[in-house]
Amino acid sequence: MRTLYIKQNDAGQRLDKFLSKAVKAMPKSLMYKCIRTKKIKVNRKRTDIGYILNEGDTVEMFVSEEFFSDTATEQAFMKLTPHLDIVYEDENIMLLEKQPGLIVHSDDEEEVNTLIGHVKAYLYRKGEYKPEDEQSFAPALCNRIDRNTGGIVIAAKNAEALRVMNEKIKNDELSKFYLAAIHGIPKKKTDTLRGYLKKDSASNMVDISTSPRPGYKEIITKYRVIEESRDLSLVEVELVTGRTHQIRAHFASIGHPLLGDGKYGINRDDRKHGYKFQALYAYKLEFRFKTHGTVLDYLDKKSFSAQKSKIWFLKEFNQ
Repeated sequence: MRTLYIKQNDAGQRLDKFLSKAVKAMPKSLMYKCIRTKKIKVNRKRTDIGYILNEGDTVEMFVSEEFFSDTATEQAFMKLTPHLDIVYEDENIMLLEKQPGLIVHSDDEEEVNTLIGHVKAYLYRKGEYKPEDEQSFAPALCNRIDRNTGGIVIAAKNAEALRVMNEKIKNDELSKFYLAAIHGIPKKKTDTLRGYLKKDSASNMVDISTSPRPGYKEIITKYRVIEESRDLSLVEVELVTGRTHQIRAHFASIGHPLLGDGKYGINRDDRKHGYKFQALYAYKLEFRFKTHGTVLDYLDKKSFSAQKSKIWFLKEFNQ
């Protein structure tokens, strides 16, 4: 028998979600069976998979010890020397400036040298993250940015901050602003682009339509031209909707592909001039909460910018 004690970062989630993180080696089918047959109880009483855990609860598990064998394995990030460009940090969240070329999460090619790996290593060295004390939580990223796009990424230090921030993002309570260098000079210096987007997962590309189609989702992209240089324009972009590759594909669809974008533009000449990545940077975030009563209320109406990247971006554009 093994007893798991529910701590602050474990509370607020369903029992089955907690167990899938805390006892990774246990098959889900067996977990559900053990709950039904009372081999897994909460506070010594029969429970169901949808029970929402509270801090101080106990989960009694009458299962084989083999399912707990991987919980004490060494974490790879512990050997990583953290390198982070921190825009903002408090006890709940971090705003980090990700550089182009760095992936946010592990993939088939890289497991350790990722943005979340550096976050865990940083918090581990500060003593704010102790894996041995956690059963179901690890510091996590609240938003993603493509490997070859730079800009601000939000990291949550605790489970409550992660839950609230994910909810705010889902409810469209953050405004995201990007800098982009595009080919050509738009006829309108400021405009709101509207269209419809469909993602092809097999090719990892999207298609843009000007009219509704089955399987396509609406996209809205606002922009204003900041500078013009040669046959290029520097634009500030605000994402009203946030779809996969929205900015890159939307501008390409109107004849203004991003500088250095090999997926939605032809960038052979761009690479000759040293542009290895698409010229796109998520440089500013604004929090505009619709509801209050959470641990993150203090962020409402605050704005954060990656000023170093903005200065670098402008310098590169004007070369």
